Amino acid sequence: MKYDVDALVVLPDDIDRARSPLANHIEAETFVLGAFNPGLTRLPNGNLLLMVRVAEALRDPIADGHLHTIRWEASSGGRFVTDAWPLELVDTSDPRAVRLRGGGWNVMVLTSLSWLLPVELTPDGMTPLAFHYDKAIAPINSLQCYGVEDPRISYVEGQWFMTTCSVGPERQCTTLYSSSDGLDWTFADILLDHQNKDMLLFEGLINNQYWAQTRPLGDAYFAYPPGSEWRAGPSINLAHSPDGRFWKPFSKPGIRPHAATLATARMGGGSPPLLTTGIEDGGWLSLWHGVEPKELVGIYRTYWSILARDDPSITVRSSHKPLIEPNPELTKPIEHQMYLRDVVFTTGIVDAGSYYVVASGEADLACRITHIPKAAFSP
Repeated sequence: MKYDVDALVVLPDDIDRARSPLANHIEAETFVLGAFNPGLTRLPNGNLLLMVRVAEALRDPIADGHLHTIRWEASSGGRFVTDAWPLELVDTSDPRAVRLRGGGWNVMVLTSLSWLLPVELTPDGMTPLAFHYDKAIAPINSLQCYGVEDPRISYVEGQWFMTTCSVGPERQCTTLYSSSDGLDWTFADILLDHQNKDMLLFEGLINNQYWAQTRPLGDAYFAYPPGSEWRAGPSINLAHSPDGRFWKPFSKPGIRPHAATLATARMGGGSPPLLTTGIEDGGWLSLWHGVEPKELVGIYRTYWSILARDDPSITVRSSHKPLIEPNPELTKPIEHQMYLRDVVFTTGIVDAGSYYVVASGEADLACRITHIPKAAFSP
């Protein structure tokens, strides 16, 4: 599907590494591998805030028979350091993560470390106005020692909440930040434990409870019976909470992979669900990613579902046709920086009247803004 307004608005070269949280910590030269997968919200002044995931990596990671990677450690008040891994122990086939050989588990080290940069945009989301380096979010404790990733921002009951994926040897988990103005953020706590990520808070309460989409991962799934309309595998589950801190999984399933298509064989949450306005038979609009198997990473596309207002386990309607697809035309000017293809990863949405402003990461490289007319979700 093509849209009249669809462009990259933040590129890797827009990031000033001299103002990065990593600056002056590491002697080796770094570069911005990607500026992507941004959270999105509207600020009190009417402008949009794009919370950009900045992945910073070593320019020359291989030296002296070792692969070098970046890590945050708590000593000396918190600092960034490098680790050296013998080349014979690592599998570098995936540009995003190094797999360590010889163990009984799938053990990885990331090739980059991510931090978050608030970027203020014009109300339509198409032009950056300010890069707020003084408000950047970097690791502050051991569960984040490999980085803070993939922010999702929700405005609920007069307060902004941001879920992030925090990565480290202790766990890969969902963590929460909060803000009273959408620009200054405070770390709150860990919300969900190991390998439960892509947690998105609904932008509103349901029966006086906070609700969220979650996506727990695992190594094994049980098959649906022959002829079922569903396919076994990762799904988008639901949880609810009285206070937004302590969460109980919901017993009914959420959005599941459909047996009719391989394009959504793997899936996860995209933008935080928000209540529709101006759409017939509306409810909670959920944009999510589906992954079609292909080579190492797969093809990531954005799909949509509208969930019932009072019970988000009920899907009012959905579509097997992708809403947003990877767009090679957008990345042509930065082709020399490409290291991954066939990926669009939607992470934010804002209501703009007759259309939605949708934020995505394109190719794990840049931030993409798309204006999607509300007519696209009509019955």
